[in-house]
This record gives sequence, C-alpha cells and structure tokens, in this order.
Amino acid sequence: MVNFLTRLFIKDSENKEDPKVRESYGKLAGIVGIISNLILFVMKIITGLLSGSIAITADAVNNLSDAGSSIVTLVGFHLSGLPADKEHPYGHGRYEYIAGLIVSFIIILIGFQLLLASINKIRFPEKTDFNWVFAFILAASILIKLWQSRFNKKLGRLIRSQALIATAADSLNDVISTSAVLISALISHFTGFELDGYMGLLVAAFIIYSGIGITRETIDPLLGTTPDEELVERIWQKLREYEGEIVLGYHDLMIHNYGPGRSFVTVHAEVPAERDILECHDLIDDIEAEFGYKLQIPLTIHMDPVLLNDEKVNYARERIEDILKTINPEMTFHDFRMVPGETHSNLIFDVVVDFGFTMEDMELKHLIRQRTREFNERWRTVVRVDRHYI
Repeated sequence: MVNFLTRLFIKDSENKEDPKVRESYGKLAGIVGIISNLILFVMKIITGLLSGSIAITADAVNNLSDAGSSIVTLVGFHLSGLPADKEHPYGHGRYEYIAGLIVSFIIILIGFQLLLASINKIRFPEKTDFNWVFAFILAASILIKLWQSRFNKKLGRLIRSQALIATAADSLNDVISTSAVLISALISHFTGFELDGYMGLLVAAFIIYSGIGITRETIDPLLGTTPDEELVERIWQKLREYEGEIVLGYHDLMIHNYGPGRSFVTVHAEVPAERDILECHDLIDDIEAEFGYKLQIPLTIHMDPVLLNDEKVNYARERIEDILKTINPEMTFHDFRMVPGETHSNLIFDVVVDFGFTMEDMELKHLIRQRTREFNERWRTVVRVDRHYI
C-alpha cells in the first residue's frame, strides 16, 4: 500500500535526495494523515456523544488534534520547500521544525482541556451507554492507527524525516490509548463499575505527555543537535573515495542543519605541501562539485598543507602523538606545523577531544606543554582545543 501510494502520487519517487521529491513525500504523508484522522474523529465523536463516554470523546478529540497536526505538517513541508531568498539565504527548511512545535502546543492545550472534563466526569459520574457497534468502531480505529504508524514510519525512514518518524510513534501511542478506552468500556459493561472518567483522565494525561515529547523533539533540532549518524557515515564514505596521493585525510567535519534534507558541510582536507597547489585545488573543486550533484549537499573544503618529507617535523609529530596518548588514548590531533627558531621551536597543532572529556581546555594545554618540555626543552607547544562536533 505504501509503495503503491508513493508511485501513484509522487513523480520520480526513487530520487529521494531531491528536495522537491522529499517535499512531495511530506505532503503525501500530511494529506493521508488529514483524511484518515478526520474519518476517525467523525467515527469516534458520534460514538462518544451517543454513548456519553468522556473517554471516547477524548480519544476523538485526540484524533482531531492529529488531523490538525497533519495540516500543520503539510503546510510546514510546503513552506520548507520554498527557495532561498535575500532574507533567508540558507532556505526555509526549519519551517518543518516550527510546524512540529506549533502542533505540540495544540496537543498539550487539548490534553489539559480533556483533563478537566475527565475530572468533572469522575466527580459527577453518569452511566455510559454501550453496544457492540461502538466496540467495533473502536477496534476499527485501532487497525487504522496501526496502518498510519507503519505508513509514516516507512516514509520517515525513506526521506530521513524525524517529524514523520515522530508522527509514526504518536500513531502507535494512539493505538495504546484507544485500546485502553475499549478495554475500560468492556469492563464497565460487564462489571457495572464505571471507569469512563478515570480512563478519560489517563487518555488526557497521555495526550499531554505525548505533546511534551513532541515539543522536545522539535526544539532540539532548532537548538542544534548531533547530526544523523547515517548522514555522517554517507559523507565519510564519499570523502574517503578521494583519499590517495593528493588528499591524505580529513578532519574538522562540521554539518550545519537548516532543516531536514538541507545540510551544509565543511571539512578540512590534508594535502602534501610539496604538491602543486593548482593540482590540489582542482581535485578539491571536483569533490565539492560531486557532493552537490550526487548527494545534494553543499560542501566547502579547506586545504591544510602537510610536510611529509621533513625528518625533524615527522619526528616531532610522532613524539607529540606519543605524549597525547599518555593523556588520553582516544585523543587525536591535526594541522601540525613546526616553526624552528634560534632559542626554541614552536609546535603548532589542534587537539580533538570528545565532549565527555572533563579536563578544562587551559588545563589540557598546560599539561601538553609541560610533558612536551620534559621530553625536549627546546620545544614549545601552541595548542588549540577542538571539541568533537560529530
């Protein structure tokens, strides 16, 4: 069903790296969500009103909020697909995150309203009418929500959209809440013990909880989070294809996110200092161009020249590597240069440490300087500390 819908409504559906195709996937998910959730809302609100069940009514309103979420998602994908302009040179991709944030606020507000209604039902209980048609409607809605979850999860993975994956998780949460409503209705019917208000309370709390979770998930990318591991690995694999006599290695990979599928990447490439600079620059241009063409990722590469045939520099580099390993075996360094002088030689380099490394930057610099001088009094270190960005 998922493959059928994508082939039917999305032109060039296999080209998922194309921003326009990705936008079409998001719009399809939004339209399907609006239609299916409105159907569920109508089914449940009629059931809730006829039976007098606050729990079913709460579940119906939850589906209405899901339909509203799908509308905001649809608008968000449309706005995020707008081209860059003078005021927004990096595009409008973060509209998708803002749309999710709006949806989360709506969900929390609805949850609190249903919470109050459920408390009133507990304080002033009324008998809930039950028949098997109502039970059938709730069971059918559970199946529809299961399909929704699978649909959004598959689309989310295809286009690597956290918004759609979160929507899939929300649909699965709805399965749990509707199942709880159905079970409570059956228990009330067979035992006579009125659980409706209490179940409405649980559903309302569940709605609020899910709204808070969505808020957290949408705020994180707006603040800036660790890039997707799959994206990082794809970038590294592509970069490694060019390693050889000219490109010796890479460091300082930084991924700047301006919305799903809209990443700007910078990296430093080490090249032999003895090599012709025009030859090196020509290869760097080719790498940047291929990233834009094949991966749809704007890439900027900074060249770092490295001396390979200087024995003194190589010896000093090896000793610094040994010294750093005594401090932390996982520590790496790059941009190594040696500037000799009459009284001392400066060893200039960057040290890369993980965010879990607790030592302060100044303390680390002092320790490196001290151990280097213990090895060779004529060596002075000029160190810059880089926190691992990915």
